[in-house]
Amino acid sequence: MRQLNIYEAKTNFSKLVEQANKGSSFLIARSGKPLAKLVPLDVKNSFQFGTLQGKIKVSDDFDAPLPDDMLDLFEADL
Repeated sequence: MRQLNIYEAKTNFSKLVEQANKGSSFLIARSGKPLAKLVPLDVKNSFQFGTLQGKIKVSDDFDAPLPDDMLDLFEADL
């Protein structure tokens, strides 16, 4: 892991971020003492379309109006 001083990191920040995005890691130091680490993010897309296909069933009347007695429960004054 390459160590850079703060001035060098500030001067080349965009390039360092681009390199980190490709997998490189850097230590940022002041007076030779490491203060921070620039590392690539491990971001994974946790959602994939179609993973629940065939596992969920939606009733044909899921959007049908509720019966009057059920509507009365929602509109009741408590």
